[in-house]
Amino acid sequence: MLISSYFLCKNLQEDNKQEEIFENIKDIAEENNDDNNNLEIEKNDINMQKLYEINSDIIGWIRIDNSNIDYPVMQTKNSPNYYLRKNFYKQYSYLGTPYLAENCDTNTSDNLIIYGHHINNSKMFGELENYRKEEYYNSHKIIKLYTLEEKREYEIMSIFTTNAYTGFKYYNFISTSNENEFNTFVNQCKELSFFDIENTAVYGDTLLTLSTCDYSSKNARLVIIAKRII
Repeated sequence: MLISSYFLCKNLQEDNKQEEIFENIKDIAEENNDDNNNLEIEKNDINMQKLYEINSDIIGWIRIDNSNIDYPVMQTKNSPNYYLRKNFYKQYSYLGTPYLAENCDTNTSDNLIIYGHHINNSKMFGELENYRKEEYYNSHKIIKLYTLEEKREYEIMSIFTTNAYTGFKYYNFISTSNENEFNTFVNQCKELSFFDIENTAVYGDTLLTLSTCDYSSKNARLVIIAKRII
């Protein structure tokens, strides 16, 4: 019991330390935004340039209002899973930092795929577990993504689970050159969704995918698909 208590306390301290780091990063990004000469940056928005100057691996910031999801998004194309166990300052962290798939490009890809750990107590992408309930979806439909160039908004259109290896390989859809391929992907996402969502996508729309582990079965993934609206 003493050993278990020790490791529980140690993990809790580590959680708190990493969460404090994320809060400090957010404070840096929001600092003096209301006095900024750039009129497109509003109070409580994320000033990506400040964060880029600290760590050029950052490509965005993801936020879902009234949730715990409020994190930087990293990308290291030559070392795809680098931030799986690293924080924003490249120090070891079992929480990791959300990161964009290495073959995605924020300006050209039809689908941006962001991975994050499923941590208990709704930390990191553990918050996505709440989307199993339609009531939660109804009050959290919009995902905000700040990039180095702009602020975007995406509206969720599908929520589902699948097996990472034997199920629907959603992570293979990055870009498409034809309408049929795009429609096939969207239809598969809609068919798998936990519940009917009126919002959908048509050829020419761009998508955002959030992916995390799902512990209901081995190798399962919980997936959120959203369409850009702004």
